[in-house]
Amino acid sequence: MQMLNSTVGRKILMSISGQGMVLFAIVHMMGNSSIFVGPNGINAYAQHLHDLGPLVWVFRLVMLAFLLVHLTFGIMLTLENNAANPTGYAVNKKIKATFSSETMIWTGLTLLAFIIYHILHFTARVTPGVVKGVDALGRYDVFTMVTSAFHNAGTALIYVVAMAALFLHLSHGIQSFFQTLGWNNDKTQPGITMAGKALSFVLLAGYVLIPVSILAGILTK
Repeated sequence: MQMLNSTVGRKILMSISGQGMVLFAIVHMMGNSSIFVGPNGINAYAQHLHDLGPLVWVFRLVMLAFLLVHLTFGIMLTLENNAANPTGYAVNKKIKATFSSETMIWTGLTLLAFIIYHILHFTARVTPGVVKGVDALGRYDVFTMVTSAFHNAGTALIYVVAMAALFLHLSHGIQSFFQTLGWNNDKTQPGITMAGKALSFVLLAGYVLIPVSILAGILTK
């Protein structure tokens, strides 16, 4: 409880939960990339997840806990910072501030909206126009669902914009994790910052490549 009552403690919990979601984003991207193998690749991957049964729900609950912790403390810390400086400075002297760091709350809220949309779209499959069916092996035809969805330019654009927000959020968030836990110094900070931006770009490219390839007709059934 003492950790929850201190600004440092809340920052640590927010950082740890955030990095938990970064690991999920990496694993999720790798799984999604099986779509480039063809229908059998991603359909087999989806079936494998389905066969895990309760373990998938345990994992989802853990991710939900991470999300709620990260969101709650992120909003709390933002409000506390704004309350400490209600009128702002005549001249902004935040030497190390970047566009990514200054827009963390907005990219975070954008990602929250996208997560809700994504769950309704490809997990719950309740959004209009979702193509449902099974393949020749009786597995849910995820390949057709995804390719048909991203043939719509508007849908593809939603995912591209969301991944741009993810890139900006992680560009600052990853290096901030090391800074919050005190795992960096003036000598290692440039390398950590560069590595964080590189990983952010890999995730951006990995996720965006799917809708762009489908929309361009490169990836098709």
